[in-house]
This record gives sequence, structure tokens and C-alpha cells, in this order.
Amino acid sequence: MKITILDGYSLNPGDLSWEPLKKFGDVTVYDRTAPAEIIERAKGSEVLLTNKVVLNEETLHELPGLKYVGVLATGYNVVDVAAAKKLGIVVTNIPAYSTMSVAQKVFALLLAITDRVEHYAIENRSGRWSRNPDFCYWDTPLTELAGKTFGIVGFGHIGQAVAHIAIAFDMKVLAFTSKEPEHLPDGVTKADLNKLFSESDVVSLHCPLAPDTNRLVNRERLALMKPSAILINTGRGPLIDDDAVAEALRNGKLAAFGADVLTTEPPASDNPLLSAPNSYITPHIAWATKEARERLMQITLDNLDAYTKGSPINNVAR
Repeated sequence: MKITILDGYSLNPGDLSWEPLKKFGDVTVYDRTAPAEIIERAKGSEVLLTNKVVLNEETLHELPGLKYVGVLATGYNVVDVAAAKKLGIVVTNIPAYSTMSVAQKVFALLLAITDRVEHYAIENRSGRWSRNPDFCYWDTPLTELAGKTFGIVGFGHIGQAVAHIAIAFDMKVLAFTSKEPEHLPDGVTKADLNKLFSESDVVSLHCPLAPDTNRLVNRERLALMKPSAILINTGRGPLIDDDAVAEALRNGKLAAFGADVLTTEPPASDNPLLSAPNSYITPHIAWATKEARERLMQITLDNLDAYTKGSPINNVAR
């Protein structure tokens, strides 16, 4: 069996091993694959593994020997699943491998905003504390999270993990969710979007990207928020309107924005969020802890093993 990995670098830049895949067949790994290179590289493969390389209907039709596509991520919009299903191609994804890493990133962003540790560490490397006339100094607002309200939009695995951490910080938690109130954990209150955005001191986005959530956070919704509120997005970039959030930051209508995702990745150099005040952006790395990538690799192996045994799991093209 010929196995081709089209863009293996993001999952494994060198600190993991592809060796276990070799028990399933001949493995070829490409760090990155441009659209014009897909057909030539994938030709003759029964198995393709992809993270962000797009496999559209036209491409799938050009690969008659293809039987299995493993998406090295939870989201699988890079594959035309409907076309794959018609062609009898199994498409698997990797669910829930990065739940705790993403939840951790939410609070890394939040604490970067409220505590500004990096700012003070940089200042002190340049000798500022040593020169200070008093035993301490601060030149940024410092905020205690206890007692604040944390709003969570979307209450799947990650949203629930985030709620657990927020409760540990002694925060009040509101959740926009389809779950009934009696099915929510202690300390979590169900709320509609208007209540959540208007009452929360922190809003964190964890809902899927769909037509009704595209630009969910727009000018109208931002207008509901407290000027002191913080917005966090570790979900999908297009959940927010970039221009509207940047404008709210510039005009003092939003205290801060923390994100690990943007609408276009990599972003254009003129994306307004990159230069907006109190905007804290990381380059889509919430999923990329070594521990999460090890789980991703293991589930990739489990998915492929199940396929070879004739009982595919995590098949999104059923």
C-alpha cells in the first residue's frame, strides 16, 4: 500500500516519528505540497494524509486508486467529503486530540492580557526594576479574574474544558449552548447570545464555523459588550469580523482581543488586528503542543489500522 503525506511538517517538524506508519505500507512524506504538485505526488497512492492541502472534487477524480484520506486535524473542510463519498473514498478526521491544549491557550491569552508577564519580564531584562526607586512598579492595568463573568459561545469538548478552568479561577460562567440547563455542570448557567455578550467580562468563542456563525462577532454584537470586556478566539478565524474588532479596540469599545486564529492564515501584512492596540495574536499554535501532536499521531495510526481491518473509525464520509 502506498501512503503519501502531503504536508507533514506542521504535525511533525522533526520531534516525532513517521516510522510507525511504515507497518502499513510504503510511506512518502512531503513537508509541504503546492496545489500544482498534488496530482503528481499523490498518483498511485491508496492513502493520502493531509492537514491543509485541499483535495477538491476535481483532484479526487484524478486519483482513481485513492481509497482513503486521513485529515490530520479535527476540521475536514479541506476535503470535498460529498465527492469522496460518491467515489467510495473513506475520509477520517482526528477528533478531540487537542482539547486541553486549546483550553490552556485560552487562559494563556487571557493571562497575557490581564497580567502582562512578558511585558514586565522584558522591562526587567533591560534593568528597569533594578533602577526603580520603589520595591515594585507597574504601568499596565492588572486584573483579578475571580468574581468576573466568563461567557463561552459553544459548549463542546473545548468549551467544557474552558468552563472547568474558569470555575477554578472562581469566575461565573455563562454558556451559549443547545444543551438543556439541567445537563450543564455546576457553576455554568445557560444564556442567550445577547445576555452573554452584554454581561460577560470575558467572551471566548468555541462554536463551529457555519453560515449562521460566520462573523458572529460583528459591530452590532460588539456594541453589546462592556468597554472593559476581553474577547478570545481560539475557534475559527471567520467567527469574527476583523475590521469591526480592530475598530472596537482602536476606539476603546473593547478592552482587549486574544486570538490564535485569523480569517486568512497566514494573514495579510495589513490585517488590522496585527496592529490594533491590545490585540494579542498567536500563529494558530493552540493545537501544537507536543503532547497534543503525539495524540494526533496516535489517532492517525488508529484510524489507518481500523481502515486496513475493514472497519473504519472517525469516517466523516459515511
